[in-house]
Amino acid sequence: MPTAFLNDLFATLSERGRALLGRPKGPIKGDDLVELGENLLSRQGEASGVALAAAIIGNYDAAPPPARLTFLTALADRFGPDMGQVKSALKAVEKDASPANVQTLHRATEARRQELLRRLNLAPGGTAALVRMREELLDHLPARPDLRGVDGDFAHMFSTWFNRGFLVLRHIDWTTPANILEKIIRYEAVHAIQDWDDLRNRLEPSDRRCYGFFHPQLADDPLIFVEVALTTGIPDAIAPLLDTSRKPIAAEEATTAVFYSISNTQRGLGGVSFGNFLIKQVVEELKRELPQLKTFVTLSPAPGFARWLKKERAKDDSDFLDAALRDQLKLLDEPGWQDNAGTREALRKPMMQLAASYYLSARNAAGRPVDPVARFHLGNGARLEAIDYLGDASPKGMAQAHGFMVNYLYALDDIEKNHEAFVEQGEVAASAAVKKLLRANGGRDRAAAVKNGKEAKKDAAEKGAVA
Repeated sequence: MPTAFLNDLFATLSERGRALLGRPKGPIKGDDLVELGENLLSRQGEASGVALAAAIIGNYDAAPPPARLTFLTALADRFGPDMGQVKSALKAVEKDASPANVQTLHRATEARRQELLRRLNLAPGGTAALVRMREELLDHLPARPDLRGVDGDFAHMFSTWFNRGFLVLRHIDWTTPANILEKIIRYEAVHAIQDWDDLRNRLEPSDRRCYGFFHPQLADDPLIFVEVALTTGIPDAIAPLLDTSRKPIAAEEATTAVFYSISNTQRGLGGVSFGNFLIKQVVEELKRELPQLKTFVTLSPAPGFARWLKKERAKDDSDFLDAALRDQLKLLDEPGWQDNAGTREALRKPMMQLAASYYLSARNAAGRPVDPVARFHLGNGARLEAIDYLGDASPKGMAQAHGFMVNYLYALDDIEKNHEAFVEQGEVAASAAVKKLLRANGGRDRAAAVKNGKEAKKDAAEKGAVA
């Protein structure tokens, strides 16, 4: 949408908001936005409600940051449940727990802001505006825990509005409209797209595919997209897949589909999971098009490995490092160690063993693997198939994972079993080759895994987390 048109639209909506409030011209204040919200909740007419919702959205977008924060704060302070109604409804249920009284209690306990969000969603562009609003809210949460209830209501509403039934899977290729392709370049979060030639290399060749989930209210904005390479085997490095000079193979020759990048595009939809649905539907789509495909696997980053290892090295009593291993790891402190053949080989075995410890033994406070990508794929029923030493030697790959990547295998017959074992018992499905790396540590971190598991469950119970 042209900038001039947007500026005119916001100016019009700001004037409409001031007219509704009887305010003179000038910057709109946070209290004005709050009063507009109260007026919107009190309106019964649909036409006036839509106009008022549009005015709030326009004024919010045009307001300065302090005014927007005042509005977000009011969502927590003034637009929570009506406690008078809650107490009255509770007394009625205690006296007579009829379905009607229970339903009244249910309605009374719902925060007023939920109805406000529903009404704001009626405005033209309301859904996209609310996603932006929640993105701004997320920025405030670390310093404003009092806003967590508001965030919970946003997440609750979005989980309904962005239900899988509303999402449409679309194949994205080189003929897709440029405005969508521009967003693929902008939103790619795993392996940055350098330019249009790089994008073309990922979309046009016969052995490449890209799919995205779209929502009717965000028709030109993919919510999440996945890039796929069709190969004849499981890759252990990303550079050959992204090489613009490589020679493509015919799609009919491929036996393996490699999901090498999955990017969420809307930070305001954090906590609303689409990835599991996306992968499953893409697998079905690929099998219909190319029935000869037998293997479905990822080539995934290990975004937390370097940070985890740094913390373990800083501990005096790490469960995963002994004195000999600490001494070996001093080689990591040499700049550009990955470019020295001798250093690479000296670090290969200890680093592979530590990576196995990271995935199979290390746990967070909820008793789950510490790596977020691992939690995602394991929770979707994948198996940790291989750990790839220096699979990504780019500056980003070295900084976040000392170059490690991993392959998660989606074996269609085992997905449900793996998912249940991970969710119910916290078991990590892994190949024999990965498990062998852990055994090679002489049992050191097997004991650590037991210790960490017990401590994590204790911590989770104390914090109310789900272990």
